[in-house]
Amino acid sequence: MTNEELMCLAAEARKLAYAPYSHFCVGAALLTSSGRVYTGCNIENAAYSPTNCAERTAFFKAVSEGEREFAAIAVTGGKMGEKPSFCAPCGVCRQVMAEFCGADFTVVLGAPGHLTCMRLEALLPASFGKANLALAEEN
Repeated sequence: MTNEELMCLAAEARKLAYAPYSHFCVGAALLTSSGRVYTGCNIENAAYSPTNCAERTAFFKAVSEGEREFAAIAVTGGKMGEKPSFCAPCGVCRQVMAEFCGADFTVVLGAPGHLTCMRLEALLPASFGKANLALAEEN
């Protein structure tokens, strides 16, 4: 699957966002190493903290079905009723990506026809992960 195809799936997922408070809709399409794609959209809540981002929705769907190896994720967002555009993942989503993916994991940002590809290590430098917990257990 190409990055462009993955971004088109993210743009489609964005249409399903539940964003009655921020009116900011985000879609994500997560490609597994086996070639399967899981999509997600942001789902808001009036209490705000239970809100879930599109990226985490896609990851949690995939992980709940047994997937553990991922190749890339495409993310797009923007105000409701406007064309999708560049939308970088929040810090919590970046940390979830770091839990399941290596530093070279591909993150595709933008919109169909306008892509920017980054590596997870560029989005989350000096991340906290499993190795940090192993060090804590040794001390």
